[in-house]
Formats: sequence, C-alpha cells, structure tokens
Amino acid sequence: MPMTQIARLQDLAQRVGEQIAVSDWLTITQERVNLFAEATGDHQWIHVDPARAVRESPFGGPIAHGYLTLSLLAKFSQESIKVADARMAVNYGSNKVRFTSPVPVGRAVRARFTLAAYDEIAGGVQLTWNTVIDIEGSDKPACVVENLSRLYV
Repeated sequence: MPMTQIARLQDLAQRVGEQIAVSDWLTITQERVNLFAEATGDHQWIHVDPARAVRESPFGGPIAHGYLTLSLLAKFSQESIKVADARMAVNYGSNKVRFTSPVPVGRAVRARFTLAAYDEIAGGVQLTWNTVIDIEGSDKPACVVENLSRLYV
C-alpha cells in the first residue's frame, strides 16, 4: 500500500473516525518468531518448536507470540503514515489490547489504522488509534488494539 502522506499534523484533527492508512502485508517467518523469543526470553514450544507444535498444538503448527504481533505496530505505522511537519513521534501506550486469533507461522499480517481521537498536548498532539491487525485469508483479526502515539512539531 502507498504511504499516507499528511502535510500538517493539524490536518488530522478533521479526520477523526476515518481509516487513515493500511500497511503492507508482512509474512511471519519462523526466523522472526525465534528472534523475538530470543529478545524476550519467551521460548514456549508453541512458538519455537515447529515439530512439537504440529504434533501437540491445537493450532496445527507454530504460532507467533501475541506480543510479537503487537510489536509490529511500530513497523507498520512508520511504513504507513508520514506527517511532514512532525519532527518526532513516540509510542505512548495502549488502552486496550485483545489477541483475537493466533497467527500461524507462514501467514501474513497487516495493520489498519483508524484515527479515534486527536488531542492537543504541549508541543504536539496525542493521537488515539483503533488498530486492527489482519491475518491474510482470515475473517478474524489477529489483534485489535487502541493505541496512543504522540507527535511533536
């Protein structure tokens, strides 16, 4: 998908309730899952032991960590939305997170960003996003999250 270009941060004030961007698809590889396990220390077999996951998991094979799926929001937002006059952006947190469906290794995910709120803060704005992380070929998303970002001009 092409990156959504916003000329001025204040232009987003009029777009509350609108889907602003959709990221490209990203295939979840076993290598990415293993690297995430190394980074976080979460080596649960449903993620990192493909042979056992095929034999014993109710998911039929290895799945991505829920927090790996959530962590991709930074990548997806940076690659999907550019606000020209913002000099800096920070993740401010999440109000609600639900992992609604497991992501099988080998499947692709993407994020859809809908602007839920625009609130002015000192030096910039706080944006609240209703974000859905889709699984390619699935009717049920992997994750739904209300996440917050702060952009400074």
